[in-house]
Amino acid sequence: MTEADSPVVAVLSEAELLARIFPRLAMDAGHSAATLLGPGDDAAIISAPDARTVISIDTQVQDQDFRLTWPNGYCTTGFDVGWKAAAQNLSDINAMGARATSMVVSLTLPPDTPVAWVEQLADGLTAGIRELGASGCSVAGGDLGRGREISVTVAVLGTLDGGQPVLRSGARPGDVLALAGTAGRAAAGLALLESPVHVGRLDPQQRNLVDLQCRPVPPLGAGPAARAAGATAMLDVSDGLLRDGHRIALASGVSVDLDPDSLDLLAAALEPAAALLQTDAGTWLLGGGEDHGLLATFPPDVQLPPGFTAIGSVLALGIDEGPRVTIAGRAADTGGWDHFAD
Repeated sequence: MTEADSPVVAVLSEAELLARIFPRLAMDAGHSAATLLGPGDDAAIISAPDARTVISIDTQVQDQDFRLTWPNGYCTTGFDVGWKAAAQNLSDINAMGARATSMVVSLTLPPDTPVAWVEQLADGLTAGIRELGASGCSVAGGDLGRGREISVTVAVLGTLDGGQPVLRSGARPGDVLALAGTAGRAAAGLALLESPVHVGRLDPQQRNLVDLQCRPVPPLGAGPAARAAGATAMLDVSDGLLRDGHRIALASGVSVDLDPDSLDLLAAALEPAAALLQTDAGTWLLGGGEDHGLLATFPPDVQLPPGFTAIGSVLALGIDEGPRVTIAGRAADTGGWDHFAD
């Protein structure tokens, strides 16, 4: 059923709408083993064999985090929003060196939201969990409400499987700075979505950047692998290499130095969009977020886990020098995404 043919949520009761959603959230036993009691009661019951629970929460709000129709003509599907809601929260668990076990979802919907769009959102959530590789995670429950715009809040629970979390505060002078996943591509995709160049005119490379903004692909599994390899600090790159690099520097009391040759290699994938929009790809690479890659530091004698590439180093602070990010030793602006400034 298309959105045009779909009834809107206002014509269904809450129970009827949930009856449309629940079957789409069903997962196999391997995904739902941690969920001892799922949707249907006042609260879910989740196992915690590690005796600790890792938890993260994030919200997407219509016209703040996504548009239903973008200036370039792209129409955001419910599947897009569901996938991204799963991806960005799973990435936060990944960044602690943990793996996700359960997810709860809260939806706020205007009465004129097509039921088909909500069904697509449920499909996007489960597809994101499966296809991104969160094999032990399922949706355990959630909430429905009415509001003026679509709002999707997801909380994810995870486990460290008996290990220690990788924090932002453990980077040490001499460590190698490494990246898993991509950087700048989601920001380039956002610029294309906000541009007057119609989505139908984009070439495959440019369209891929749009897809990575709408459906990011965090490197799940890289977090636990980094923890096992001895990563000293790690975080999810959601707000740009400079800003998130500065967060590691600040938390660890060090300086983070980026390698310009490595940055040039990362920027090459952004050139098709930069040429089209006549802008500098470096702005997206250094300041753009939402790729949800991992930025981590490792001792110099550690072999980097698969998927990680060295992009810089960790340096000791000089006299009267505060934590900072540099490029080949030169100070870099730590601008990036800020929810309240951008």
